[in-house]
Amino acid sequence: MKMKRKKKVLQVPKLESLKQINPNAAGVDVGASELYVCVPEDRDPRPVRVFQTFTSDLHEIAAWLKRCRVTSVAMESTGIYWIPLYEVLEEAGFEVKLVNAREAKNMPGRKSDILDCQWIQQLHSYGLLTASFRPPKDIVALRSLVRHRDRLIVARAVHIQHMQKALHLMNLQLDNVLSDITGVTGMRILRALVAGERNLDTLASYRDPSCKSSAQVIRESLKGNYQEEHLFPLRQSLELYDYHTTMIQQCDREIEQKYRALPSRVDLQRKPLPPSKKQQKKPRKNAPTFDLRSRLYEMAGVDLTAIDGCNAATIQVVLSETGVDMEPWRTCGHFTSWMCLAPHNDISGGKVLRSRAKKTKNRANTALRLAAQALTHSDSWLGAYYRRQRARLGAPKAIIATAHKIARIIYYMLKYQREFVDLGANHYEAQYRKRQINSLTKKAASLGLLLVPAKA
Repeated sequence: MKMKRKKKVLQVPKLESLKQINPNAAGVDVGASELYVCVPEDRDPRPVRVFQTFTSDLHEIAAWLKRCRVTSVAMESTGIYWIPLYEVLEEAGFEVKLVNAREAKNMPGRKSDILDCQWIQQLHSYGLLTASFRPPKDIVALRSLVRHRDRLIVARAVHIQHMQKALHLMNLQLDNVLSDITGVTGMRILRALVAGERNLDTLASYRDPSCKSSAQVIRESLKGNYQEEHLFPLRQSLELYDYHTTMIQQCDREIEQKYRALPSRVDLQRKPLPPSKKQQKKPRKNAPTFDLRSRLYEMAGVDLTAIDGCNAATIQVVLSETGVDMEPWRTCGHFTSWMCLAPHNDISGGKVLRSRAKKTKNRANTALRLAAQALTHSDSWLGAYYRRQRARLGAPKAIIATAHKIARIIYYMLKYQREFVDLGANHYEAQYRKRQINSLTKKAASLGLLLVPAKA
């Protein structure tokens, strides 16, 4: 006789109805010329109002929300139009949450007969929206200037291309014999050209002693057709290059003042900045005009430039985006996930179908990937790690994996105020060899074999 199987009785927990977490919540739909604001229906006869984007209207929104006893406001990140309202509401004492528009859009259950601000207010009242990270005010100010400086450098590079084009139209092959026409030799020759100098021997005499090309080669490269219709754009491009250089220097002075205003996390008298262990090369053309490494050390409390592959410019980009306080990220995994360096797994049926890093325009992400790529020939632990990952996964994935490793190092250094110690490439290779031996030993034991080391 067949035994009857007992039916398994599941103890299903009782589902509770969705409760409002933020009863004093408001939602804002941000636009370029109009702002739609929604408050709870029991707070005002007209719970949805439309405001203009003038400053007086922004303060009127804050006053109306206070009369409606609103304490928390959610808004979507729409371009840059949300920033003025965000700052006014934050200054007025409201808890302001900047929400990723993708989260609100992908949330199911929306009706077609309600406005965006009503939908945002409803989701925020039930606690279904997550606030995006926004640094403190002093870091936001620093970030704005750092981004502006990068835009100035990009704009100046365009005028370098215009100068190269003008030279080629006159068949002057100066950029083919000089590694950089904006170097010492190139700038001397260009300024003499726009001033009217045409003697090739005189132009070649402006060669700097450190230039690899000889004076004769430079002289030959300057033979061409000096036509006025090409000299005129060359002259204007050079003037624009000088103008942007002046603007970058002024921006550096403003950035240095922002660093001085930031609170210092280290006493330089008791704990001075240790000398750099990296080889000192000549300063780069786009390097700041002040001691950036010392300012970053005062700001962070630790020397982040000691990390292999990371120079002062890289660390400035990262800290201007994240700040030095790691409390907004509960764990290191949250930090690397915010930077889109952690793997994003597509899971179906309990199986990982695909694992990859999300695409992003995060400037800190880009800076760390460039730092990882610079470790190709580095005789360091991180350099050995990058080369091993590149051999196993390929260059693109190895760059992301190494950038992820650098991000973890930065997180722990800032959170626990610990200095970076490079163990060297040999230490990594010894660790890798030990892991391989342990893996082979376990595999041999699973097959009933014994791994015996060969005699020397």
